[in-house]
Amino acid sequence: MAVPLASLTAPQLWPSMAKRNEYSGFIPLLPEQDEIIWTIIDPTNENSLKVQLNNLLEQFGHLVPDSLSDSISIDDSKGPVCIDDRAIIGEGVRIEGPCYIGPNAEIRHTAYIRPYSWICCGAVVGHASEVKHSLLLPEAKAPHFNYVGDSILGCGVNLGAGCKLSNLRNDERSVIVRGLEGGDVDSGLRKFGAIIGDNVAIGCNAVTNPGVIIGSESLIWPNLTISGAHAAGSTIKE
Repeated sequence: MAVPLASLTAPQLWPSMAKRNEYSGFIPLLPEQDEIIWTIIDPTNENSLKVQLNNLLEQFGHLVPDSLSDSISIDDSKGPVCIDDRAIIGEGVRIEGPCYIGPNAEIRHTAYIRPYSWICCGAVVGHASEVKHSLLLPEAKAPHFNYVGDSILGCGVNLGAGCKLSNLRNDERSVIVRGLEGGDVDSGLRKFGAIIGDNVAIGCNAVTNPGVIIGSESLIWPNLTISGAHAAGSTIKE
């Protein structure tokens, strides 16, 4: 069933952000009610994730706790790395700036945090998972063998083991958002992974094609390939 684009706004995808002041650390501003939701991952937008992260790091600079293990690799050659001293960083982690990792976030053994990643409080990036130019809102989890590129994970999202959020078409043309009421929309973005609402659970080894939007409280069964936009409360079995 086609989904109205007007139902895929930040307040509807991430209702938890109505109480954002209850969370610790820093959370970027999300698109307004009347803004297209994927503007936040458009690097040219004045309020994009990239711009907001650069502004945050200009204020706080490069901050890395002294307690980090020598096995953790920090590369600030392309921008600062800012890690809250309450974050948990496991052995063998690779972190490349610019990025921000908030309080009580957990970056587990051998995870790879690439530039323009914003990991909010209580979020988890697990063993052998990779995050690049993405936002994990509070308590979002990419805990086991996941790839998260050019994507947004809402509060309480859980990616099953081996779940991948693909962000680039094989022909490298701009990403089309499908399944919308009124027809498909060209995002204008060459790289666009998935935008996932609060409390979505995605099963093991599922793959989202570029340009997927999943409404809050949805359930995705394992071993599926997902395309297009899906309303809140969806259950996707095939």
